[in-house]
Amino acid sequence: MSRPPIFVYGTLRPGEPNHDLFLLGHTVSEVPGRLAGAVLYEGPGYPYAVEEPGGMVCGELITPVPERYDQLLLALDRLEDYAPGDPSNLYERVARDVMREDGTSLQAWVYVAAPTVAARLRIRGKLIEGGDWRARGC
Repeated sequence: MSRPPIFVYGTLRPGEPNHDLFLLGHTVSEVPGRLAGAVLYEGPGYPYAVEEPGGMVCGELITPVPERYDQLLLALDRLEDYAPGDPSNLYERVARDVMREDGTSLQAWVYVAAPTVAARLRIRGKLIEGGDWRARGC
């Protein structure tokens, strides 16, 4: 995977606060997408995607401007408290298939809840019904 798009489903979506701070002016395209095999849980002001068979998460596929890709990915890693191999990560950045509106799918980076966070959410987290942070449905 060279430079795949990034699937965003929470505060990085267009119209949400971190979109303008991190993505505005740094993307080539932003199109709706759906991540199968995951559900959303509420976090402290932002959601967590937790991998779960049968689930669906709504969001956008963000394609960064090529010359800003690496810098943007590092900034998003910092925002999501992600460092490769760090056991204290809140999120893990993983490659997953994301479906576009036309039914085709492609590999994208997705920040999912790290294993310890996911385990805690499954026990006592609040599920976001419908898998849409904006509660509009996919």
